[in-house]
Amino acid sequence: MTFSDFLSNYDHPGTIILLEGKRKVIPEDESFLISLGEKLCREMKHARFRSGNASGSDELFARGVSKADPSRMEVIVPYTGHRSKTNHGYATHALDEINLAAEPEVTYQTKINKKNAKFIDDFVAGENNRITIKAAYLLRDTIKVTGTRSGISKATFAIFYDDLQNPVQGGTGHTIMVCRNNDVPFVDQTVWKSWI
Repeated sequence: MTFSDFLSNYDHPGTIILLEGKRKVIPEDESFLISLGEKLCREMKHARFRSGNASGSDELFARGVSKADPSRMEVIVPYTGHRSKTNHGYATHALDEINLAAEPEVTYQTKINKKNAKFIDDFVAGENNRITIKAAYLLRDTIKVTGTRSGISKATFAIFYDDLQNPVQGGTGHTIMVCRNNDVPFVDQTVWKSWI
């Protein structure tokens, strides 16, 4: 996909572009993530941008968007106050402000990896310990893609920075799987680096 194809297919009112990936970014790649975030925000006239406010990729992409227009950046965080000093989001949605009982599809989608099912159910039921806190991050990752019934829009397209030596692992891998399961198209740096 060329950058011009991407623009013509996705720069429309209501478009949400998810920008995210690994916390560990190769140092020489950091400037590429910032540049892409800024370029997307400058070139796209209608799209809004979303991340999970994690360190690494999320923060670098968001920093770039914020250089162009911070009002078009939103973040979904696992709890109120998450990394608030480095939050580049104009709009922030915290998981603890979302009624998960009213969002059964979010819980269902988060349990796509069956090994996570019990601690996700425990977290949704109100248990909060060092194991169930992982559920907050996975639920946050799901919402970034699927949105919620209560007003967070579904992502239209996702742009990832992945570990190309060990791809589709951890939280980034979970988010990619949610994209696949919800027909949200995505690319990683093997595609988007040619856009800069």
